Amino acid sequence: MRIRYLLLHAYGMGGTIRTVLNQAAAMAEHGHEVEIVSVVRRREKPHFPFDPRLSVTTLVDQRDGVLTDSVVRKVWRRVRGKVVPLGEFAAEYFTERVEKAVIDYVSALDDGVLVTTRPALNLIAARRGSKHVTRVAQEHMNLSAYREPVRADIFRHYHKLDAVTVLTTSSRDEYRRAVPDTPVVRIPNAVQLPAGTTPSQQENPVVVAAGRLVHQKGFDMLIPAFAHVAERHPQWRLRIFGTGPKRARLKALISEHGLDEHVHLMGRTTTLGEELSQASIYALSSRFEGLPMVMIEAMGHALPIVAFDCPTGPADVLSNGKDGVIVPPRDVDAFATALDQLMSDRDRRLRMGAEAAATARNFAPDVVMPVWVKFFDELAHGKSVTGSRP
Repeated sequence: MRIRYLLLHAYGMGGTIRTVLNQAAAMAEHGHEVEIVSVVRRREKPHFPFDPRLSVTTLVDQRDGVLTDSVVRKVWRRVRGKVVPLGEFAAEYFTERVEKAVIDYVSALDDGVLVTTRPALNLIAARRGSKHVTRVAQEHMNLSAYREPVRADIFRHYHKLDAVTVLTTSSRDEYRRAVPDTPVVRIPNAVQLPAGTTPSQQENPVVVAAGRLVHQKGFDMLIPAFAHVAERHPQWRLRIFGTGPKRARLKALISEHGLDEHVHLMGRTTTLGEELSQASIYALSSRFEGLPMVMIEAMGHALPIVAFDCPTGPADVLSNGKDGVIVPPRDVDAFATALDQLMSDRDRRLRMGAEAAATARNFAPDVVMPVWVKFFDELAHGKSVTGSRP
């Protein structure tokens, strides 16, 4: 079977990119002809290495900068109009040139499976893709997290797709209500832990958080929460890994709370697994999530979790009080209390960390990837693909 995965930026970093590349490699290992199609390319080398069995194509090379063309823009607005709604989180990527390249690519396909990986790409596949192509939309975020124009287009166009895959049971139910005539299947992301992963021994007073420095990730709430406990636990440190547009604001917030010696913005890292092994708690402060990959990776390193009960994600994975602590959304005081309790009790951290590692094994590739293989096989043979997959 020929399977094409369409990613916005396959050369970048992020949970969706890593998940899709791992999935594509697994499909290639099972004998499928697999291609990664990157809508744009802005880096010389990919952050995550490509499996050599995958072919890789780029639609718009932007390594020399983002180009605009006034002539193309005028023709675009007069003849085609835009498909990507302005409320899409990555709408700024979709210049006229980029959107035209995606539409031209998708509309020219006439065989195989096309897997699209975010609403902008899903909508283009739904509206401009051929019925001769099996179109599978992957949703890595819960429906309610999207802005209204995006949700409206999902309601209007997703029924044209052959299937929608989601990460959690709550997302499955949500999308089924939105597009009742389209099969919606729950398949969680697989989390690959490196061979010889070292579990945390809970010896280092370090809390780790990771993700893009953007509003969604809630680091502006995590820093004040840590400020509440820093005086009581002066030896503890918070390390936040990632880059993004909120770096300057977060740096200022750290200084405002007098935490320059306690909280560090670590930037991008290629050794996050080692950092997790040397930490003692993982903090998930997101306002919303899909299925938090790094949280599950942290659990695989035997770290207990403190998380806001944001829409989908943490509560779909964690058992509150067993392998992590879930507190009400955006309740900074409750988050601080949960951190304080774990910081104060190494034995509890060890017990919860062991439970977290056991939970993480449910997301191992040897559990999840066979589900994808079966799913694509069912699509190829015209079988029903409704339902939830373990």
